[in-house]
Amino acid sequence: MIAALLLAGLTAAPVTPAAGMQDRSPTASELKTELDLSLRWLRSVQDAETGGYGDGTARMTARALIAFARSPRAYRRADGPFVARALDHLATLQRADGAFPDADLQRRPIDLNTALVLTALVDLSETGSGTPHARALAYLGSRADASLSFHGRGHFESAEAARAAAQRLLGERSADGSWPDGFLKQGPSVLKTARSIVELTDAWRAIAAEEKESAPPAEPQAAQPLPPLTEADRARVAKAQARGAAFLVAGASEGRWGAMGRDDAGITAMVLGALLSTGSLDEAGRVQLDRGLSWLRVLQKEDGAIHDGALANYVTSASILALARAGRPEDVERISRARAFLERLQADEGEGYDASHHYYGGVGYGGDERPDLSNLQMALEALAAAGLEEGDPTFQKALRFLERAQNRSESNDLALEAEGGRIVSGNDGGGVYAPGDSKAGFVELRDGERVPRSYGSMTYALLKGYLFAGLDREDARVEAAWKWLRENYTLDVNPGFESSADPRAAYQGLYYYFYTMARALDLYGEDTVVDVAGTEHAWRAELAGRIIAMQRPDGSWVNENSPRWWEGNPVLATAYALLTLEATVGEGEAQH
Repeated sequence: MIAALLLAGLTAAPVTPAAGMQDRSPTASELKTELDLSLRWLRSVQDAETGGYGDGTARMTARALIAFARSPRAYRRADGPFVARALDHLATLQRADGAFPDADLQRRPIDLNTALVLTALVDLSETGSGTPHARALAYLGSRADASLSFHGRGHFESAEAARAAAQRLLGERSADGSWPDGFLKQGPSVLKTARSIVELTDAWRAIAAEEKESAPPAEPQAAQPLPPLTEADRARVAKAQARGAAFLVAGASEGRWGAMGRDDAGITAMVLGALLSTGSLDEAGRVQLDRGLSWLRVLQKEDGAIHDGALANYVTSASILALARAGRPEDVERISRARAFLERLQADEGEGYDASHHYYGGVGYGGDERPDLSNLQMALEALAAAGLEEGDPTFQKALRFLERAQNRSESNDLALEAEGGRIVSGNDGGGVYAPGDSKAGFVELRDGERVPRSYGSMTYALLKGYLFAGLDREDARVEAAWKWLRENYTLDVNPGFESSADPRAAYQGLYYYFYTMARALDLYGEDTVVDVAGTEHAWRAELAGRIIAMQRPDGSWVNENSPRWWEGNPVLATAYALLTLEATVGEGEAQH
């Protein structure tokens, strides 16, 4: 659904260097984010009727597919209709003799054109007997090897050359992520954008390789044990909230927060929500809060999204939650527009997904085209906060994705063919990162099939998503998730990573785990969790005690054992901790 909206503003996008990279070399991580923006633009210009790109010719469509396949995301047919429909479109363009001609091409250009399509098919692993790939190979015969090598992967002599190329390419790129056509620069070009994505990916690969080589050897390190905890009462919670808020306010830059010296809209939105959760702010805090909310308002785009160039869903969702919590009358219309953007962002029929696709009903970061449960549950909470009614089709579609992200074969019809073996659903009731994918790895079955491993933060996210989608506690899907959570209740780790060889693996996303746990249990409406041993846990007091025990002398929190997923950044970790503490107080008890 979002494609038409994105197209509306493409022709007038000015050429501007990527934010913060005008005078310095980009890191591999930054390049990956920039590539996502360009891939999203390329995705948005796909012909809705034919599935082709650009003018719909074999050459243009093949170039776009090569860009998708060679990007850091390494897209394949299963990733969505933006790949599958383009491949099907190519098949309709193939001649009976296996060639892929475009209009007015002579013999040699037809060979090169066919080789270009063949390259795309190889890159996308679309090979095998009786396929367009096999027919194209038969047509080229002995000319195939030479033609394919002509379209081979590029490389840079050094990381320095790769950085220079990356800066040049980003400097030539338009603000929407596209590259203008030729020297006249009179509008975005599919061909130029696809070629530039491939070159920028080559640069990313060289820079990433150098960063990996220069990094110190990664050796397993013992995890630091968490400090002892005691159950906390409201007075201790209020004191910890005040100290955490003071830390965040002191680190503000004109109402903005971020990482590595750069302002970040997503982190800022999370911090604003956290400050609002504390109940009261001093004058300095209110000033920074107002400045931050003003920045989010300025960042809203024509399509309703709120972001600073990346992670459209994540930032828009966090911004809705902050603006809705602030409750300013002037933001009502703004929140409504942002809500409409999130509804359009969902992977559904509007973007060519049908209910049988494993990503149907999901939402991703807004740039990588791969929906995940973490982003979906955040979007669902934002939609609910923005006033979307419980029975809305957006929530109903989300249920399909939620079911496929749960290890419960009665409601999960997942069966994916993957390089490591067929992926199927398990039956422990827990949640995973995305259908067929888990950050905790896989359980290998005797017949070679694999089951994504359930883990704590995603099972709480699953429970939270089900509740926002309107399921009640008696629903079998909710009961299965609740059973997993009871059997794995802990405040010491993010459970589910026990099989990892890394002793710190179970500490990945720990603050996110605490925050999602608190929000899900608060929504579930159960003040006591009875674990597998029959022990009763007053989770609010216990979780508050755990969070307070981990607060640092300066009032902040940070994940000492794992910086992954930005939890090494004390600003984001502190925002998570404060939002967690709010939920431990109990619904309606926090003073706003």
